[in-house]
Amino acid sequence: ERGIVIPKEQEPVTKRVIHTSADFGYADTLTFSENAVEIAKHLIRTGADIVTDTNMALSGVNKKVLEAHGGMARCFMADEEVAGEAKERKVTRAVVSMEHAAKLDKPVIFAIGNAPTALIRLYELICDGIYRPAFIIGVPVGFVNVVQSKELILSLENTPYIVARGRKGGSNIAACICNALLYMGDGGKRE
Repeated sequence: ERGIVIPKEQEPVTKRVIHTSADFGYADTLTFSENAVEIAKHLIRTGADIVTDTNMALSGVNKKVLEAHGGMARCFMADEEVAGEAKERKVTRAVVSMEHAAKLDKPVIFAIGNAPTALIRLYELICDGIYRPAFIIGVPVGFVNVVQSKELILSLENTPYIVARGRKGGSNIAACICNALLYMGDGGKRE
């Protein structure tokens, strides 16, 4: 009815985000790297973990479907070790969480819906040649460094992503993008 045309492979993700947010603007602002959906589906089918930047996003990810493929959903934000290290170094827990996730010995899909500092740290790790995430979902919401952190991810080459340009996003959007990809990789089954 609105005349919105979405590339077929991106349609399930974009529709789920619009349904979750009641915001048709995502049809214009969701940005996908080349072959992003196929890459993410392959990662899921081959056991990648999903790391979120909030426990809220973690709780929204369908762990049963992810675990059926050998993956695990994780969030390091509430870990005492992360909190202690962040306090000692005077950085955000999101920064330390990304560094801890970078030590996982398997491919990781990062689902960032709240902390722009998480995206900035991932960008730095990539640029410094320390770590390359398998996939980034960059949808933090807010005002401070949100737009800039997303633009950093969009500037990367050889790192697949789904990013919501602008200030909109959130933990619920990060989780719903994960679930759209999980259900696509699971033959459309929902549990």
